Amino acid sequence: MTVLPVLGRSPASRVAHGGTTLGPADLLARARSAARLLPPGSRVALDGGDALTRLTHFLGADLAGCATLLLEPAWTERERSAVLADAAPHVLLDLDAPPRPAATPISREIAPQGDATQFYLPTTSGSSGRPKVMVRSRRSWLRSFDALGLELEPRDRVLIPGPLSSSLFLFGALHALHAGADVHLLDRWSAQEAATAARHSTVVHLVPAMLAALLSTLERDPVLRAECGLRVVVCGGARVDQQIEERLGKVLPGCELVEYYGSAEHSLIAVRRGDRLRPVVEVEVRGTELRVRSELSFDGYLENGVVVPPSTDQGWSEVGDRAILHDDGSLEVLGRASAVINTGARLVGAEEVESVLRGADGVLDVLVAATPHPRFGELVTAVVEVDPARPPSRRDLRARARHSLEPAKRPRRWLAVRELPRTASGKPARALVADQLRDGSLQAEAL
Repeated sequence: MTVLPVLGRSPASRVAHGGTTLGPADLLARARSAARLLPPGSRVALDGGDALTRLTHFLGADLAGCATLLLEPAWTERERSAVLADAAPHVLLDLDAPPRPAATPISREIAPQGDATQFYLPTTSGSSGRPKVMVRSRRSWLRSFDALGLELEPRDRVLIPGPLSSSLFLFGALHALHAGADVHLLDRWSAQEAATAARHSTVVHLVPAMLAALLSTLERDPVLRAECGLRVVVCGGARVDQQIEERLGKVLPGCELVEYYGSAEHSLIAVRRGDRLRPVVEVEVRGTELRVRSELSFDGYLENGVVVPPSTDQGWSEVGDRAILHDDGSLEVLGRASAVINTGARLVGAEEVESVLRGADGVLDVLVAATPHPRFGELVTAVVEVDPARPPSRRDLRARARHSLEPAKRPRRWLAVRELPRTASGKPARALVADQLRDGSLQAEAL
């Protein structure tokens, strides 16, 4: 039987989406049909389509030795145009259009079908600026599956509750297929739909804000809570706050939390199963600057169709985060160096403030950014995504900040929104919110 390269095996899983379930034979047949549409060894951009169609075409592109870009529907036209200009795909396939005849092969050398093959063109999340296009080898993902250290069984059903244009969710889906577990795909995030799907799922991949929303839904619905089948929650994208972890233990006793830390460029860097993050690759900290040397890293950025190798120092590269490497070998991530607010000649790490506020009652999520100020330079501003069923009070949040933060780190401005702008993976769009605070266009109310 045909082996799907990125799975390292022939399909052994069922994939559910909506009212459709594909068995292994049907999954392979759809991947083969998609492969016949594509020039072997080309760069391919997939546009439109539901999650199941995207997954089968991605597997088909990998079968044809192609490197695939999954376009994100939420991108602005400027972002979309910039990404396509950098990726310079040989084929742009509209998955919402009727099937077409096989593509005409292009005049270029076909990429070898080994682990070093460039198979995926992920983009940075856009949380800190315009998305960049990267190149990833098949090897980097196969080894990342092993580095996660999560043993799945054929009886497991893995819930993927967000768009596959996010590498976080694509990784979760491919990891499950690689392990021979079943997969349940949702096209987009919905806490209610995820809670319903969790009745028949044993594992879920999420970011912390999604986990908080899922727990809120289960807390409000005792039937869904009692029927929830989750045994493992895999969380990436940001640090899981202690309050969220404690809620998980109360709502789903015995459910294991697997937290991983990484970056779009470096894949997995550290994994936590228990009390502390443990590096799964070589790391070092200079001052507070985290550096990584890893076989899981990307091959470079695509700029106008040309691969630009990453800048390294004897294989070491910067991650953009500040961290502490403890004597016992564990890693404590302090946050992005770019997420720093300069207020009254003091530097404030936004993620530290967010961590304090995120666990408060009535706070679904929070993003801390800077509002320009003529005297202080920048004001620490908390943009709070409130729970409409029990909105938090400014008084309680200020008391929480006073208890845990020194004066310079306490927010001077408090804003409330129904929903924070987010990237495809569900992370708050930090750069967008900062821009909107700067030009006064953020749709928010005073808290």
